[in-house]
Amino acid sequence: MLSFVVPAFVAAFAGLLLTGAIKDLVSYTIPNWISLAIIGLFPVAALAAGLPLATIGLHAGVGAAVLVAGMAMFALRWIGGGDAKMFAAAALWMGWPAAMDFVLWTALTGGMLAMVLMSLRTAAFRPMVMIGPRWLVKLSEPGGAAPYGVAIAAGALVALPQSALMHGVGL
Repeated sequence: MLSFVVPAFVAAFAGLLLTGAIKDLVSYTIPNWISLAIIGLFPVAALAAGLPLATIGLHAGVGAAVLVAGMAMFALRWIGGGDAKMFAAAALWMGWPAAMDFVLWTALTGGMLAMVLMSLRTAAFRPMVMIGPRWLVKLSEPGGAAPYGVAIAAGALVALPQSALMHGVGL
């Protein structure tokens, strides 16, 4: 077991989530390399943490189930394609039952994000936002999309301590 290196993998996971959230916030895109890097880091971190193969398989099953759910949400135009991929990649790190906390916290932070966006898009705030950076102006456009990668990253970071990966190394 190489549990002493697991915090570095967790930090990389957190950094990738934050990078995806920031990219989504300023450009409404989450590059594929972010989700692929999150996925690629997981098996190495899980093996370093000494997780049993059955637990790693359960994490993979959770990630696959969330990918299917994300694809359905994308098909319904509730979230973007990058959001669906990052949602599934983050769920891989959660496993079961931490995925339930992840989904709950993602939904809660998504609701808070929606309230902030609705406020930015009102007649009261929009004139003030118009003098800000281009990405903020775009974010404040009435009827615009929501950068849900922000909620996904927040939900994952809050739920991560509940994952088997974190419990496996006593973090």
